Amino acid sequence: MLFNSLTFAAFLIVVFLLYYIIPHKYRWIFLLAASYVFYMNLHVAYGLLLLATTVLTYVLGLRTEAAPTARAKKRCLLLGIVPLVLVLLFFKTAAPVIDRLNALIDAGRLSLQPLTIRILLPAGVSFYFFQSIGYLIDVYRGKVKAERHFGYYALFVSFFPQLLAGPIGRADSLLPQYKKEHPFDYDKASYGIRLMAWGYFKKLVIADVLAGVVNTVYDNATSYVGLVFIVVTILFAIEIYCDFSGYSDIAVGCAKLFGIDLMTNFRTPYFSFSIREFWSRWHISLSTWLRDYVYIPLGGSRVPKWRHCLNLLITFLVSGFWHGSRLTYLAWGGLHGLLQVIETLLYPKTRKGVEVKRKKHWWQLPITFLLLCFTWIFFRANSITDAVWIIKKLFWDIGRPMVYLQTCVICLGLTKAAAIGILTSIAVLTIYDLLSLKGDVIAAFSRQKFFIRWPVYVLFLIAIALFSSKNVATEFIYFQF
Repeated sequence: MLFNSLTFAAFLIVVFLLYYIIPHKYRWIFLLAASYVFYMNLHVAYGLLLLATTVLTYVLGLRTEAAPTARAKKRCLLLGIVPLVLVLLFFKTAAPVIDRLNALIDAGRLSLQPLTIRILLPAGVSFYFFQSIGYLIDVYRGKVKAERHFGYYALFVSFFPQLLAGPIGRADSLLPQYKKEHPFDYDKASYGIRLMAWGYFKKLVIADVLAGVVNTVYDNATSYVGLVFIVVTILFAIEIYCDFSGYSDIAVGCAKLFGIDLMTNFRTPYFSFSIREFWSRWHISLSTWLRDYVYIPLGGSRVPKWRHCLNLLITFLVSGFWHGSRLTYLAWGGLHGLLQVIETLLYPKTRKGVEVKRKKHWWQLPITFLLLCFTWIFFRANSITDAVWIIKKLFWDIGRPMVYLQTCVICLGLTKAAAIGILTSIAVLTIYDLLSLKGDVIAAFSRQKFFIRWPVYVLFLIAIALFSSKNVATEFIYFQF
């Protein structure tokens, strides 16, 4: 069940209304059932994997806490983590292997059914696996008590707003919220609806429109040269931001309808002055997960400088592999790790044990953004070969500026109306993010007078409705991870 579908709209309305009719002591059962209906609507088999993950980590969480010795605790922890990691490795490597087998079998006039690959890659598996692993580690460290109530724990793993693409939740934040009674809060619910509307705007009006332009070029990379690659790469940077942060806004807003607060997953990441700052603003739930459960256990920065640099590289390679086993993802993660190492060596956070505070300069913003766009080439390219082609052809014919520009315009193939629409939507996004640097835009706008607010609301709803009816909607990019 996709967020950008009429099925989900009907599902959410029914679940929302029934949630506040049902007595508090039964709400966890209702939300748990709704979450499994939501997930199994994609494929019934997905629910079995979700249930198996829940049972395994629930039991191992209790056993880890009850283990009498440190060694026994570690054994229980590994019994919970290792199977999940192995299964995740399988899922991440299965698709490329099967693609290769398909190519080989096609040569013999045979073919594997595409449905096979579809079943092998359950949507959102990385997210709830990481959330479950984080829970086990927190129990092992004594940060949280193992949850005794299986139903509440099952809801923690499967809560439908965050199930498919996060944010990756933490047990100490979410479990108490599921147990607490949530009377209907008009202000919280209305804020959630506004946040969802902004998320749908980013997804349907910006991301899906840009996807059509980006996919045309990147899926036929060797047919293009020159400026068009620079333009579509910038457009992809905006597309993936609007697609993923749009999902997060919808998820956070949806959870607020039920009185649940999920963590903020994006904070205007493209207004970062460094790659290090970018990762404190982009996919925050994953970056903090990697920090707490990979980077710090490796030793973090409290080790010799060479080891610190190695820890950064390993952490970001894990981030790349989390997205998939394709070499393009590993290259993307490795580049981010390398950029972090360079920043660490050039601009250390501390010197002789004293924190170094560095002044931010305006020119750092465009440089950081261009570096990010360069890394996005590898993330979006269908292969390393395509990525190398794109990089080699970025400045093809730049010695003839008019030809360089005209070729780009022709390759993009946009009408004036389409170009104006794209530029207008990007301008709206930029203004919103600029205002977000100073505070909560939605909360501030909600305090404006009626005759200011409602014309804007209506315009947004019309835009969302128009683009929803054009049948250009796609799955959220991060569903594949």
